[in-house]
Amino acid sequence: MDIWQTILYLAIGLVGGAVAGFFGARWYFQRELKKNPPINEKMIRAMFLSMGRKPSEAQVRAVINQMNSNR
Repeated sequence: MDIWQTILYLAIGLVGGAVAGFFGARWYFQRELKKNPPINEKMIRAMFLSMGRKPSEAQVRAVINQMNSNR
């Protein structure tokens, strides 16, 4: 009977660890996305303006499309 208890505790521990790991990784990933959000149109416009260029809508869209195609 002792071997079955060990197997049961091991299975419960593995399932509990997997659930805790999933939610821990999810929380960590969401926190990192809040700290470092993905690049959006506003950031691309600011990048062009910092280089001394006024971007057109076509240029902004081209940069976004290029970034999405390289993922």
